[in-house]
Amino acid sequence: MTDVTSAKSARRPHHWRRDVIELAALFTAVAVADAIANLIGHQPDGPYLLIASAVALVATAAFHTWWARRHSHAPPPASDTGPAGAGGGPSADGGSAVPGPTVLWRMRTTVRDAPGALAVLCTALARHRIDILTLQTHPLAEGTVDEFLLRAPESLPARRLAQEVSAAGGTSTWIERADAHDLVDTPTRVLSLATRTALDAAELPLALRRLLGRCTIRSVPARPPSGRAAGENAPVEGVLEDTVMRLCDPSGGTITVERPYLPFTPAEFARARALVELDARLGPRVPRREDAFTLPEGDEITVRRAGSGDLAAARAMHERCSERTLGLRYHGPVRDADRYLDHLLSPRFGRTLAVQTASGRLVALGHLLWDGDETEVALLVEDDWQRRGIGSELLARLVALAGEAGCESVYAVTQAHNTGMVAAMRALSLPLDYQIEEGTLVVTARLAASPARQAPAGGAPSGYGPPEESPRLRR
Repeated sequence: MTDVTSAKSARRPHHWRRDVIELAALFTAVAVADAIANLIGHQPDGPYLLIASAVALVATAAFHTWWARRHSHAPPPASDTGPAGAGGGPSADGGSAVPGPTVLWRMRTTVRDAPGALAVLCTALARHRIDILTLQTHPLAEGTVDEFLLRAPESLPARRLAQEVSAAGGTSTWIERADAHDLVDTPTRVLSLATRTALDAAELPLALRRLLGRCTIRSVPARPPSGRAAGENAPVEGVLEDTVMRLCDPSGGTITVERPYLPFTPAEFARARALVELDARLGPRVPRREDAFTLPEGDEITVRRAGSGDLAAARAMHERCSERTLGLRYHGPVRDADRYLDHLLSPRFGRTLAVQTASGRLVALGHLLWDGDETEVALLVEDDWQRRGIGSELLARLVALAGEAGCESVYAVTQAHNTGMVAAMRALSLPLDYQIEEGTLVVTARLAASPARQAPAGGAPSGYGPPEESPRLRR
């Protein structure tokens, strides 16, 4: 019921006796005014007294109007509105709901599925001047998992916040730092991730990561490069086991998502499965954007996204490469180089850029391979096209793709004497870290730092784990 409706219903019913009383009062007032005017008007100073009375009457009415406007809409005292700042309204001292420096937190906790349980938790947050920006509920068989996005005073540490939530009835509480990107509501974020997945098959692992938060995602092929069986695949509808979900990879094999420090809810499992089903329905797809540029010698080449359809051209390039070039790239027996291409060209494990000449011949490949926050970059340039700036161009484009994907850093694994790769990494003008062991050099470039996140002790590492039998060298 609105305030207007309440005001109308509170009026007394109209009656004819009220009109008679008001009419009698009016005649009485007129008679009294006429008697006073006749009495004063016949005096020597009568007109002046009447004018002075009129001025006093007008001044009194003006003062009454000013006083009523100033004091009739005053805010109620803090005692009438509950705790100061509760509900996001103004506080008693005129400040905002959360005064001073604030931080954003993502919090997930489980409450009893009982009337008033969530209200008790919200009241506890309001006592500490914490603003609830968004709230999601995940009903379970026993209790309800509530996920909050909170704006809290900077002086309130995460440990104290967890203690207050526990005292208010919350269990299995998990808290991490959030940023402005988390302010987007869940339906909008899911639709955005679905759009990106529809445009590019390589976006599926990234979409799952952004949907589910800090987790480990592994794509296990149906038959790894070694030829061994990959193990039991997930059923068509997928499997949810507490902190692990297994989904059928549309390209074959299994996508395993693991988050040991926080169990998945059925709602999260349904969202992840919907993204995978969308990817399966759309089939293999790679954006067909092509960028042409001219080398210093005047040769014009084209850079484009590569996929599984470039397998034959990539094998032909392998045949034209020397054993030294293949050895610097794959760090292993040269005869095994071809068997890695199925994995490297699959959009499920990263993104690949190809360089081709005006005649359409493939002369270079650049790979961006998902490996946690420190994504790997790898280059292979045909011998006759080396030392022409192709490697630096590919590397700069791969680093830009890593930044768009939200990666914190990229690393390259090479031999200590591979001066071309080292020079290309230095040309990025990014902070570099060098690690060398037994002739193997790992150069890490730090990209724009992302907001620090805090996971509970013993939490799972973040990022995308490598598939089984990965050809990459691990540190």
